[in-house]
Amino acid sequence: METDKRELHERIACHPLVTPFRRKVYEALLEVPRGKVTTYGVLARHIGCGSAQAVGGALRANPFAPDVPCHRVVAADLSSGGFCGCRTGTEIARKIALLSAEGVPLDVEGRLSDASRVWKFGANA
Repeated sequence: METDKRELHERIACHPLVTPFRRKVYEALLEVPRGKVTTYGVLARHIGCGSAQAVGGALRANPFAPDVPCHRVVAADLSSGGFCGCRTGTEIARKIALLSAEGVPLDVEGRLSDASRVWKFGANA
């Protein structure tokens, strides 16, 4: 598993379309374990960015999904947020399915039903 992570870090570093900002976002997201989620704002603060929207933009352009698990990022209100540039429809259903398959508890509206599943980086380590 560690080899896979190392290879993924190398792929991120070498990808011609990955900016330094996107690289920070993607590499930080690799810290969020299966069965946990983080929010756009928590992820932004973790990398020293003041904009949750900028993080969302980087995730929308994620060429490594699902290896870089952008589906593990939810809105501040713990709703599913966006996925692949969409806020409704089949993409959101796919995000919810990915989270459910990882054991993330969601209610019928696709909102995280267990706030203890929010990964807060250093606080969880």
